[in-house]
Amino acid sequence: MKTEECAEHSRWRVYILRCSDGSYYTGVTTDMVNRLRVHNSGKGAKYTQRRRPVELVYYEDCESGTQARRREHELKGWRREKKELLIRGFPSERLNDFLRVFAQ
Repeated sequence: MKTEECAEHSRWRVYILRCSDGSYYTGVTTDMVNRLRVHNSGKGAKYTQRRRPVELVYYEDCESGTQARRREHELKGWRREKKELLIRGFPSERLNDFLRVFAQ
């Protein structure tokens, strides 16, 4: 694994998934590619197990696990409308870049 790839896999991220029923799931991880695969395999969180497939719609990098969990807690407290504003403001090119990596 290249050094850049190692850094990519060890970066803390908070993320939002859109579930098949239209609901949102928020979580944290250090390996977004693997976590998305786990969620879609049915072995992820109980919430997403019954709502597959899930789609990544937002993520942000965090400096630490503590910061990621705090941000996750904050986002989970938001109403659906506020989450949708955040998601709509997310640069699509960042999401597309990530999804290209996921497709490989």
